[in-house]
Amino acid sequence: MNIKEEIYDLGKNAKIASQEMGSLNNKNKNLALENLIKNIENYSDKIIKENKKDLAIAEKNNLSSSIVNRLKMNKNMIEGLIKSIKVIIDLPDPVGKTLSEWTQPNGLRFRKITVPLGVLGVIYESRPNVTVDASCISLKSGNALILRGGSDSFHTAQYLVNIISKSFKDSGLPKNIIQMIPTTNREAVDHLLQMTKYVDVIIPRGGKSLIKKIRSISKIPVIKHLEGICHIYVDHEADIDIAKKVILNSKLRRPEICGAAETVLIDEKIKNKAIDLIMPLRNLGCEVRGDAFIQSLDKSFKRAKDIDWSTEYLDKILSVKLVNGIDNAIEHINTYSSNHTDCIITENDQTFKKFYNNIDSAIIIKNASTQFADGGEFGFGAEIGISTDKLHVRGPVAAEHLTSFKYIVQGNGHERT
Repeated sequence: MNIKEEIYDLGKNAKIASQEMGSLNNKNKNLALENLIKNIENYSDKIIKENKKDLAIAEKNNLSSSIVNRLKMNKNMIEGLIKSIKVIIDLPDPVGKTLSEWTQPNGLRFRKITVPLGVLGVIYESRPNVTVDASCISLKSGNALILRGGSDSFHTAQYLVNIISKSFKDSGLPKNIIQMIPTTNREAVDHLLQMTKYVDVIIPRGGKSLIKKIRSISKIPVIKHLEGICHIYVDHEADIDIAKKVILNSKLRRPEICGAAETVLIDEKIKNKAIDLIMPLRNLGCEVRGDAFIQSLDKSFKRAKDIDWSTEYLDKILSVKLVNGIDNAIEHINTYSSNHTDCIITENDQTFKKFYNNIDSAIIIKNASTQFADGGEFGFGAEIGISTDKLHVRGPVAAEHLTSFKYIVQGNGHERT
């Protein structure tokens, strides 16, 4: 069997599984998720062992520290996965929910209810935790799933799929709810993106080049997770202590994630505070690239180039610039933002209102770290990604967002005149 036939078989199996999932209720789904928690706990040492294979290959291939950090699985991360699954279990079933209902003057009764999207194709790089997050969210929302993990995380992701499949099978769920493309051959992705008969939505999670390729060749609707060029604007009415804490956490808690801040804009009215805002980062090993004024503050600061304002570093690097008030900040952000997450530090509610009304990003934050741009922090348990689209979902993509709707119409022998 060639690659094309193999991928199309996955699609056929997924379509059948998605139809069989219509008989599942929330109790069935939650039992499977509870079994998954037990198996992740039981096999945690083996998960870490498989992950070490991927880390060894990453080291051999001289992959960047940011990729290695996204790839790594340890006890803490496994505990985080389990915590996310528990939250998903506690969430209400997003399928079969009545969104609205009404009766027309002729007596016809209408009801609008939520339904699964069908079959999801999730394509991701480096992050093996996406394997579990996507599987749990897909099950909760009643969707079948075809996973295509990156070559960097192949061993870890494949082992996690084995655990997931066993957990779901032992819970009596239909076959092929979760499937993974068993090859790192890129030709497999090309075939997946053409399967309009079997796959309803593609969700890519990765770098700009991956998203660009998928959007250019996919015949299936795409919910894109674009890069996170996240900004923090420090207003002249900011609480400086809050600003220092938020900037430090936004950049350095985990610099390799899409919610990490990449650019800080400082109102020129408080330029005398700029060094206080930046030095804590430099002291923790963060490289600072700034405009002429920022560069003049310390000999270790580098001069920013034009490309820095549109770069997602995913590393301990931060670009910093003075701006002439809120309007200049908004102009800069709307020019360079990837429409992911942008933050303002201010004590003025009117300034905040102007900021969120004029910034065209999925998530707007006031006086808090940009790293709260995460489905778990929103109370969704987990996410497949942060959508920077406006259709069909925006922001964290969780179980409730992987549904569509249909109309139920009930009559009593009604005829249309």
